[in-house]
Amino acid sequence: MIFDVVVVGSGAAGIMSSIKAASDKKSVLLLEKMPKIGLKLKATGGGRCNITNKLGLEDFINSFGRQGRFMRDALSEFYHDDLIKFLSDIGLQTHAPDGFRVFPLSHDSKSVLDVLRAKMKELKIDIKCKQNVQKIERNSELFTIVTKTDKFQSKHVVMATGGLGYSTLGASGDGYRFAKSFGHHVTDLHAAMIPLHVEDKWVKNCRADTIAKVTLKIDLPKMQKIHKTGDLIFTKNGIRGRGVLDFATEVTPLLDRYEKVPLLANFTKGMNENQIQIFLKQEARKNSQKEIVDILQKILPPSLSQEICSLADVDCVLTYSKIPGFKKEKLIKLLAWTPLSVIGHDGFEKAMITKGGVVLKEIDPKTMQSRLVKGLYFCGELVDLDGPCGGYNLQWSFSSGYLAGCLLSA
Repeated sequence: MIFDVVVVGSGAAGIMSSIKAASDKKSVLLLEKMPKIGLKLKATGGGRCNITNKLGLEDFINSFGRQGRFMRDALSEFYHDDLIKFLSDIGLQTHAPDGFRVFPLSHDSKSVLDVLRAKMKELKIDIKCKQNVQKIERNSELFTIVTKTDKFQSKHVVMATGGLGYSTLGASGDGYRFAKSFGHHVTDLHAAMIPLHVEDKWVKNCRADTIAKVTLKIDLPKMQKIHKTGDLIFTKNGIRGRGVLDFATEVTPLLDRYEKVPLLANFTKGMNENQIQIFLKQEARKNSQKEIVDILQKILPPSLSQEICSLADVDCVLTYSKIPGFKKEKLIKLLAWTPLSVIGHDGFEKAMITKGGVVLKEIDPKTMQSRLVKGLYFCGELVDLDGPCGGYNLQWSFSSGYLAGCLLSA
């Protein structure tokens, strides 16, 4: 049997591509190397599955940086309202409890996968798991897809293999290898959306603390303008939290060039040195006998208050007036910007996404078809696009998968 399209990979992009093509009466074969489909989708968002968000189109595009304009056609074709309606039509109700991030009503990714699976069954999509694709070739008008056990032929191939993140769920970079075999270029690849390890030993003493609205910036020449604000959580050997996961995209490539990457963190919700000084003086005037650590606890968690006093070499039981002037200055500077030195991360095994991918200029954004090989499509995380936490990357996978599934070269 010759299929109209073979889709390689069963993440959000591959599933959506299969459903769209089959809805248009195309014969579809979906190949997955793992024993079940959608394992990475099932793990998304810690199992809660943040499907998309409510951001306007232009702001969504800008969230992906200068590369984001590539997404316009796919998003215009199938954006969050379309995705929410599609999921509702096939039996999944969603909501946005914070008015922004969209989740299944169940807050269980299994419910998302269940309705998608049911739709694929209804459309009679041929799904074959445990099919590790070894080679893809194009001969005349057909592609031949070779696995360890079988050979398949199709008029079109949609590559939806994902990146290198979550390697335990089957990610191995096959898609990049296949792209290169057809003459495509792939950028450098880096683990992204991942906790960071730091050399600063004091962070382990703050593990109980989650801090909101922390601003992180890179303390390297010409890079100080790179910053991110979001939640930060201390771990036994580093930092995590939504703000850190988003910022890791900027940091991990630098670890290939530098032994360590210096960061500066503002834990005081954006207060500058002058504002911090005014705050400390005002609090000291209210109660001249109040210990400095108690004053700091009005803006910082107790453990972090103690650690920053320690970094400034300030006795935390002193009153503000008893702290020597040069130590006050050091304390204020540390409160405005606390240094951290990133020395590593857990690699692709713990990375939620991959930074980098198939070069965008070699893909037609109006169709997701290769500009080099007719009938070959790329979608999802495989291409050189990555966004922040909050449903951005999953929406891109659904949108690009949908557009690829249109098979607009047909």
